[in-house]
Amino acid sequence: MDRETLRVYDEGAAGFAADWEDAQAAPDDLRAAVRTHFAPGPTVDVGCGSGRDTAWLVEAGFDAFGVDASPGLLAEARRRHPGVRFEQDALPALASLGSGRFTNVLCETVIMHLDRADIAPAVRRLAALLAPGGTLYLTWRVTEGGDARDKAGRLYASFDPTLVRDALAGMEIRLDERSVSASSGRIVHRMVARRRAQG
Repeated sequence: MDRETLRVYDEGAAGFAADWEDAQAAPDDLRAAVRTHFAPGPTVDVGCGSGRDTAWLVEAGFDAFGVDASPGLLAEARRRHPGVRFEQDALPALASLGSGRFTNVLCETVIMHLDRADIAPAVRRLAALLAPGGTLYLTWRVTEGGDARDKAGRLYASFDPTLVRDALAGMEIRLDERSVSASSGRIVHRMVARRRAQG
């Protein structure tokens, strides 16, 4: 992850958690897509932040845990959602997660915080986490006209969706759309891709 972005999240973790969990509307679009496309089984929320979506996955009956690069956000996640499992790891490597072991992978608005050169490898790594027949839910915030940083210093990489589609070559694309996020009100690109079952 971009180092400045990680620093901003670490130093402002409590404020970001309050925004995502207390101020924003419920992510009904995310939850509807998960209900439609995810199946029971091991599930990981990559870039879980304050743990909002991980906790909802657990409440919805998924065998889920969250990972994030930010120790500050993980502390908020553990404080807000005791009893839910959270671990530290980061894209693009996700070294602790192995390969081929998850029925579902959720990665909500994370990859735009990576350097552009790391985005395709990160998407391929997310796909590699999936067991045969497993599903990836992936979104990123859309930034037009070149990479940008917000007032806090967070990186928002600008890239064509083809970069992600090419990284998911060989997978079945079940959803590929640009829309306004129900929770943040920002324009996001949302994709759902399924790894083909063996045999």
